[in-house]
Amino acid sequence: MNKQSPLSQEEWSELSQYFGLRKQARPCSAYSVNALALKDAKTCSAYLDRLNVLLPSPTRAVAASQFVKRYAFLSAAPLLYTMTVYNKGLDFSSGNCWLAAPPGRSWLEYVSLTDANATIPGAEGRQVWRETVLQTLFARNLGRLIQVMSRVAHVPKAILWENVAVRVFSLYEKRIGLLGDQHEQARADFQYLVHQAPGALFGEKQNPLDRFYSRPSSPSLPDSPLRIRKTCCFYYEISSTAEYCDNCPKKKS
Repeated sequence: MNKQSPLSQEEWSELSQYFGLRKQARPCSAYSVNALALKDAKTCSAYLDRLNVLLPSPTRAVAASQFVKRYAFLSAAPLLYTMTVYNKGLDFSSGNCWLAAPPGRSWLEYVSLTDANATIPGAEGRQVWRETVLQTLFARNLGRLIQVMSRVAHVPKAILWENVAVRVFSLYEKRIGLLGDQHEQARADFQYLVHQAPGALFGEKQNPLDRFYSRPSSPSLPDSPLRIRKTCCFYYEISSTAEYCDNCPKKKS
């Protein structure tokens, strides 16, 4: 059984600074929504239609893609950072996550956790604990949201999962990659998550991240390698200048 180990004030400060994560009860805003509610097709459709207006976005598909990009940063990034750097796990099940968008601010500013208790590996060992932490985040939260949004927005799951993959790669290769003393554990966690974890951990038949991994490269800019995406996230659809992402496959072509 996993043990309880609360995050220190310094750790919470880092998570708030880097990822905007907060610990509190339900945010006091009419624009806030519990992630669990978005698993309902009707509620999810209404939420995406509201995003169409706020972004603004021409279709639900575009709104769904931008949402998953943002939500992955606000959920997957802090959970994985906490797991690898602090060796602690947070409850990122959908029922514990509130998506907050205060009036007059961004459409999705931060995520807050109703239950902010943290766990550390118990007698079963770190591998079993790690699987539990990851399955709660993906199979019980992000993975289910992706399934629903893919269906109601008519957007391929591959696009939404690559949005998650991009966040995961960036987190481990850039922010965590700069922490030298975490190198071995970070490498092991990254390899497991991207290449070894079974699809069931994500709520899928196969690991949905592995197919998007490749070594960064950019012949035209050798000093600034990029990992070109396999799918387009539709960012250019909401950009005021119709601008493509630097790693967009459409830009490359």
